[in-house]
Order: sequence, then C-alpha cells, then structure tokens
Amino acid sequence: MTKPKLSVIIVAKNEEKNILPCVESVAWANEIIVLDSGSTDDTIQLLKQANIRIIETDWPGYGPQQNRGIDAATHEWIFSLDADERITPELASEIRSAIEKNQFDVFDVPRKSFFVTKFMQHSDWWPDRTRRLFKKKSARFTDHIIHASLSSNKTVGHLNEPMIHYTFHEYHSVIEKMNRYSSGSALDLNNAGKKSSLSTALGHGLWAFFRTYILKKGFLDGQAGLILAIANAEGTYYKYLKLFELQNK
Repeated sequence: MTKPKLSVIIVAKNEEKNILPCVESVAWANEIIVLDSGSTDDTIQLLKQANIRIIETDWPGYGPQQNRGIDAATHEWIFSLDADERITPELASEIRSAIEKNQFDVFDVPRKSFFVTKFMQHSDWWPDRTRRLFKKKSARFTDHIIHASLSSNKTVGHLNEPMIHYTFHEYHSVIEKMNRYSSGSALDLNNAGKKSSLSTALGHGLWAFFRTYILKKGFLDGQAGLILAIANAEGTYYKYLKLFELQNK
C-alpha cells in the first residue's frame, strides 16, 4: 500500500531569521510550499538556495493566504506551519503515524511558546491546542485578516507531541506585533459588525489582563507572565480603540 503524502504550507514575510530552521524542521515532508507576501530581506534568497517551492503573493489576510496554500498543495494531507514554528522529530514521527492510521481527517496539536525569556507554562499559552494537520478536502481557514482558524465539520483527533513556537525574542517585537495585530483585529471586528467605545476598549483591556494573569494563572509564569498579561491588556485595549476610531471616521 502506498503511504499517504504530506504537504507543508508556510506563510511568511521578512522571516530571514526563522525561515531556514522552520523548513529544516519539516525536511522529511513530501512537499514544502512557502507563500511569501513581499519580503524585502533575504527570505526569498535563502529559500531559493534551499530549493524550496516559493509562491510570491500579495497579502489578503492570514486566512485567505492559508487557503491559497491549501489550493496550491498537491498532496492529500496538509500541515499548516508558521515561520516562527518548528516541528520536533518526536512530533514528525507522530504526524507520520497519524496519517498512516487515517483515523481522523483533522488533528490539533499542542503548541509550546517562547516569550522573550522562557517557554510559558500558563497564561493560556499552554497547551494552546491549534488545528494544523488535515486532509485537503476536509478543512479551510476562516477569512479573518489576523486570527483565522481552521474550520471543519470533521471530528478532530489530538496529537500529543508539542510544536515549538518562538513567538518573541525581544520586547520591541512584542510592541510592533501588538500594533500590527490590533489594527488587523479591529478590521476583522468591524467587518463582523461589532461596535466599540472608549469604555468598551478599557473594559476589554482590563478583562484581558485579569483573564491572563489570574484566571489562566499567568502569575505562575513569574515576571514573563506579568509582562505578557500587560501586553495582552494593551493589545486588546488598542484593538477596540482602533475599532472605535474606524466607526467614527
């Protein structure tokens, strides 16, 4: 019996520091496709040197870009991977076993995330299960610009080995991403018909801090947990403030 084949799709832009370790972690896959949306650093050159298939595109948003990758994939099974993520050898073995057994059409995977100084164990960042492995005809990403998710009506199986996520290495990148993501999320909320006000923005920001630091036990992550809770609060506040601004233009 022919073994099932796997395509890995990666969405990237200006990821010269991440892209080679990312693709090397999935070198065992049958196909790797990187969708690049206008990199101005050495991302493209590094991928060409590594002989990786590149699709150069515009940026329609995270969900639509992922769906372009799904459409471009040539194999039955797909794993969606971000450039700052890595597949460990243990997870690779589990993925191969899962698609050979073929008990589910969609799988989620736990994600172990690094925040500036440490891997987080709480703060809603662990186990942070996310759907990433699926049959091509069994799932699509939602059309959200920022926080798109994999949508499927199939029963979801669970992988146990974690995917490694190098989210942030320095604080200035936290602030940069907070600004970028809050803008995109505000557009998603606006497109969904959501409303906001200054008090709404403040309330959501305070709740984000309380949820991260208290309910999700961010205080057990020490200094990093406090910093993350503050960053979540700020990002949420600015998201709803920018939504308020959109509605008043």
